[in-house]
Amino acid sequence: MSPVYSPGSLVTARGREWVVLPDSADDMLVLRPLGGADDDIAAVFPSFETVRSAEFAAPSPADLGDAKAAGLLRSALRIGFRSGAGPFRSLAGIAVEPRAYQLVPLLMALRQRTVRMLLSDDVGIGKTVEAGLIAKELLAQGEAKRLAVLCSPALAEQWQEELRTKFGIDAELVLSSTVSRLERGLDLGQSLFDKYPNVIVSTDFIKSTRHRDDFVRHCPDLVIVDEAHTCVAADDGTSTQNQLRYELLRRVADDTERHLLLVTATPHSGKESAFRNLLGLVKPELSTANLDTDRGRKLLAQHFVQRKRADVREYLTREDGLTDDRLAEKTAFPSDRFFKDETYKLSKEYRVLLEDAIAYASERVTAADSQGRREARIAWWSAIALLRSLVSSPRAAAQTLRTRSAAVAAATAEEADKLGAPLTQDSSESDALEGLDVAPGAETEAESATETGSGAGARLAELAERAAALEGPATDLKLKALVTHLKALLADGYSPIVFCRYIPTAEYVAEHLEGKLGKKTVVKSVTGTLSPQQRLGRIEELASEAGDDPAARRVLIATDCLSEGVNLQHHFDAVLHYDLAWNPTRHDQREGRVDRYGQKRDQVRVITLYGSDNGIDGKVLDVLIKKHRQIRKDLGISVSVPDEMSSGVTDAIVEWLLLRGQQPEQEGLFELDALETIDTKASQLEKDWNSAAERETTSRSRFAQRSIHPEEVAREVAAIRDTLGDANEVEGFVRHALEALGGLLRPMSGSPGDFTADVSGTPSGLRDALAPVIGGEIVELGKPVPFRRTSAVARGEAALVRTDPIVSALAGHVLNAALDTKALGPRPARRCGVITTEAVEDRTTLLLVRYRFHLTLPSRTGDQELVAEDARLLAFQGSPKNAVWLPQESALALVGAEAAGNTDPHHGERTMGRILRQLPDTKAHLERYGEELAAELLESHRRVRTASNEIIRGLRVTVQKPADILGAYVYLPVSAEGAV
Repeated sequence: MSPVYSPGSLVTARGREWVVLPDSADDMLVLRPLGGADDDIAAVFPSFETVRSAEFAAPSPADLGDAKAAGLLRSALRIGFRSGAGPFRSLAGIAVEPRAYQLVPLLMALRQRTVRMLLSDDVGIGKTVEAGLIAKELLAQGEAKRLAVLCSPALAEQWQEELRTKFGIDAELVLSSTVSRLERGLDLGQSLFDKYPNVIVSTDFIKSTRHRDDFVRHCPDLVIVDEAHTCVAADDGTSTQNQLRYELLRRVADDTERHLLLVTATPHSGKESAFRNLLGLVKPELSTANLDTDRGRKLLAQHFVQRKRADVREYLTREDGLTDDRLAEKTAFPSDRFFKDETYKLSKEYRVLLEDAIAYASERVTAADSQGRREARIAWWSAIALLRSLVSSPRAAAQTLRTRSAAVAAATAEEADKLGAPLTQDSSESDALEGLDVAPGAETEAESATETGSGAGARLAELAERAAALEGPATDLKLKALVTHLKALLADGYSPIVFCRYIPTAEYVAEHLEGKLGKKTVVKSVTGTLSPQQRLGRIEELASEAGDDPAARRVLIATDCLSEGVNLQHHFDAVLHYDLAWNPTRHDQREGRVDRYGQKRDQVRVITLYGSDNGIDGKVLDVLIKKHRQIRKDLGISVSVPDEMSSGVTDAIVEWLLLRGQQPEQEGLFELDALETIDTKASQLEKDWNSAAERETTSRSRFAQRSIHPEEVAREVAAIRDTLGDANEVEGFVRHALEALGGLLRPMSGSPGDFTADVSGTPSGLRDALAPVIGGEIVELGKPVPFRRTSAVARGEAALVRTDPIVSALAGHVLNAALDTKALGPRPARRCGVITTEAVEDRTTLLLVRYRFHLTLPSRTGDQELVAEDARLLAFQGSPKNAVWLPQESALALVGAEAAGNTDPHHGERTMGRILRQLPDTKAHLERYGEELAAELLESHRRVRTASNEIIRGLRVTVQKPADILGAYVYLPVSAEGAV
């Protein structure tokens, strides 16, 4: 009969050592290679294969290392952990090192039986990481089995990439463009949401009545909703699309056992009823709770996270009650944005065109007023679309003039932009316009009949021809000014993004900039005509063409298809607003694409280009944009303003512009009245805005996250770093290991602390391990690999975090080389060493010990049986039999001890041999220490889940004996070298 092996025990099979996993049975063992990953798990049948108990082999006294060997081996071991024993099951296996403040939502989630949260941190803080951490943890613990992310189609592939590369979650895209292919692979009666456990779904595709019911019936038990504020509407029912999305989410949220994470940077858009509807999805009681009472605030604090950049720039400080300064954390956000407003004036030809177009639009608005409300509305929004395109570019103006009847069905200015040409509509988001199927260029009967009778068609065609003739910097002085300001930015070393409102404008600008900014400047455009994947590919193509040449520059021309959700901070550091948005929140969203965590520049430049004499830009800038900036400067946060709050002012500006020429007898009086109307509405807007700012300030206090105290976060951060190490350890390991293995390291100019590494001269085993990660050609040709201190890196770069694939491959090579005494090439880490140093006064032995633990974690779906590892340094003075064990701080300090000189190799080998022969005398202490660790881990698990007795009940942590002694290092005092 085959022996029974408990989970966590060590066995030998197939010529190597394995760890027994909990899924094993008497007749089948599920094994993971010692030091291996979950991908290497295998099943072994003892009846057919030889399986024996094993103990980890002791170090060889002949294989001595230098003073750095202990630290390198320990770091390599810790970096290799993918199954930590602490309460956060996922942190050992994700490819991102979360900031301490990003652990707050995770701690909140683990204290809820069913996770319901609204994640509303500011733009650029890392809500995607926070949501990913929670999702990965729930999946790792078995609390959730399947995942769905609801988002816009434009962000679907970015979510897919983030989940795959950072959290190891493979998800299938469910979009209008992919669903037919996915459904062809289904069995009869099978839902694709059952076949694919993890999916990323277009919210607007799935909200339709055709698909909604199937999704609700087969919805995964964990749902993340991105840009959740777009999925609720105020009770006035002004947005049909939002109502459809809200109905979908309401039905998803009705299942009280479903985990739900709502993600948005703007939870409160100015309408209290919409905010309450959003909270009601998280917890129904919140939709009516009085949030000004202690009870209401306490209830909200369990489910709501809202922090601004200023709240987390410095986190875990002494003001937070922190006593260990080593845990303090500063997040390198850019310090602030540098704003500069630049003007241009219209050329004579362009001014005449604008005045003629205004006269035409004014006539149409006046005539429509007598034809009924619908006709007046159509004429009004058509006029707005026309004027906005005219001040954008000649190409946008020409296209709008040719096809302006497509805006007939518009109910708002935004719809006029989407339905008319030039299109702002994203070609991949056609689902968002469901029910508004008006083809560009189509004319409704009302508009067509009216215009044809007045000869408007010929007039519009003539204006279009005149607009088309104005292309180029000779007559388009806005384009000429753009070239000037871009050259100045490029000369100062910046790589800017130019944001345009319209697709034709972006294409026109990119076309005319080609070759105008210098031979080493690459210019490309990204608009909604490209799919999301093509957009990202175009950006990577632009970055690749610019290359690593310090003199090379890149310029991206983009529409607002890139103003939300897309991370652009790795390649760009300045924003130029070519077209003003009439809601300043859009400016903030554009700037937020580069002004976020991971931006290398301390200051992001923002240039706003506006026409000083076109009658629109100057007033929009003064009343809306500058006021928004001032509030942001005063409060340190951005205060969003809904479109309807700013539309009164912009309507008044347009009305003044259109009708000022229609009052010839009282022109002066009309001008005065019109300007007074603008001032009145601007004053009302300012009051509304100040009210919103006051609400935002109150909100920061009322909704402050008090359910998790900073000292709780500090305690968990300290425990994580004890087990997995911190960024400083990882950076030190990478530098020392690469140098010892023959890598050539060079500092990166302009990026203090970052460096590049040429790994072409390192051992073939390391090159083979790195080739799949960074490309074999890069490895062999010696192209420098950038290593950066941030976890937010571009493709082809390495982050100095333990889970970066390049760092992991390096750690695996160092660890394997240390364990294999027959390995060829440099072996920077060794399992034993004898070091003479002034750091000790008595002979001191340092042990690197690996402990294995068997964990039983109760969950809603049953007990989860897991095996995890931990590595500790233990030090004692004297002989092993009469050891005086030192505190952990003393053991850790020995890792950095400097050698005072060389130790005689023969004497070192004899000394090491005697210590190793006596190490069995330390067994009792090592086992007691393992039991103490198990008790600490049990308490840590209980502490993190303290709010749920159901989750705590049944928790067990058992240490596997004996522990593995991976390394033994003897430190001799200088005065007593040779004493044994």
